[in-house]
Amino acid sequence: MIALPPATRVWLACGPTDMRKGMCGLAVMAQEVMKHNPHSGAVFVFRGRRGDLIKLLWYDGQGLCLFSKRIDRGKFVWPIGQIGVAHLSAAQLSMLLEGIDWRHPERTWQPALAG
Repeated sequence: MIALPPATRVWLACGPTDMRKGMCGLAVMAQEVMKHNPHSGAVFVFRGRRGDLIKLLWYDGQGLCLFSKRIDRGKFVWPIGQIGVAHLSAAQLSMLLEGIDWRHPERTWQPALAG
């Protein structure tokens, strides 16, 4: 993944998206459905109905970039039954791209009890 600037905002389109859409179609969705400027520098994330393909739209300062990833096994974790937009942190986006449940990450260690 290309390193994003630290203050980059990440917007996730909660409903399923027609994955036949390309850069222009997704930019229109970002603007009209998600109500955000696709040239703002934010990352817009879209998932298809089957759940194994996502597309990311990002304006890097010179032009729009379109990234896609198809996961080999399983599905990308997505908000269920929601319509609209969700805001993710850069860490949550990294987990999403790795196929990790970004909504409920669990630590592998427990903090020591003060006592």
